[in-house]
Amino acid sequence: MDTEAEVVKDILARQRRGVSKYGVTVANNPLPLQDWLQNQYEELLDAAIYCKRALQELQAKDDWK
Repeated sequence: MDTEAEVVKDILARQRRGVSKYGVTVANNPLPLQDWLQNQYEELLDAAIYCKRALQELQAKDDWK
C-alpha cells in the first residue's frame, strides 16, 4: 500500500474511534474555535516531543549522520 493510502486508512480508523468515543464527528462538534485551536496546539506539542525523542534515540545509536 502506498503512503497516501496508508494515511487515508489511518484517518478513517481515527474517525471511527473518535465517533465511538465522543458520539459526534468533528464537523458536528460544537466546540468554540478557541477550544479547537487549544486542542491542536496541545497535539502539536505532543508531536514535537515524540519527534525529539526519536531524534535522541537515533543520535544515541550513532545512526544520525
